[in-house]
Amino acid sequence: MLRVQNFTVSADGFGSGEGQSLERPFGTADPASLMAWFFPTASFPGRTDGGGTRGIDDVLARDWSHGIGAEIMGANKFSPHRGPWTDTSWQGWWGDEPPFGTPVFVWTHHLRPSFSLGGTTFHFVSGSPAEVLAWAEEAAGGLDVRLGGGAASVRAFLDAGLVDTLHVAVAPVTIGAGSRLWSSPAELEDRYRHEEVASPTGRAVHHLFWR
Repeated sequence: MLRVQNFTVSADGFGSGEGQSLERPFGTADPASLMAWFFPTASFPGRTDGGGTRGIDDVLARDWSHGIGAEIMGANKFSPHRGPWTDTSWQGWWGDEPPFGTPVFVWTHHLRPSFSLGGTTFHFVSGSPAEVLAWAEEAAGGLDVRLGGGAASVRAFLDAGLVDTLHVAVAPVTIGAGSRLWSSPAELEDRYRHEEVASPTGRAVHHLFWR
């Protein structure tokens, strides 16, 4: 399956704000507010302190890596860089041990050689959503493929009819402009079954969609 997992948007439907830069990966959006439901959970990727919160937020956070064999991400999730690569020293936001631990297919118009960090190999690919998904499925070896974002990439794969399940967390903040997933989650109800569950913390409403 192709899964969107733990993707977070604002109450007005934006996954990030305008003006992305090295210093501000989410642009004008505040990631601490947008992702406040996710960061404190016991299952937050890379947590090593043995702590963190439990409950519905943690259950959903835990599924981020469950059964995943590859990820697809858009170019702007990987980098704020725009245009052809003139310097390939940038290797992503995640340091020497990215949390993915699988092949990652970066969907972009501007290709560069693949490279590996820890257990993650980044491949830079162009093509249609169906073509990119086929490459990721082959690399996943029978496991699911996670579509990691950003919002424009998720929307493109949705419009191509390729997404099987979605978990979208809606945070109680507004951004106003940027990369938008939807105006309302009801936009997907003609194609998916839909349930929503409010986090007891008040930090998100979780929207679950499946074919």
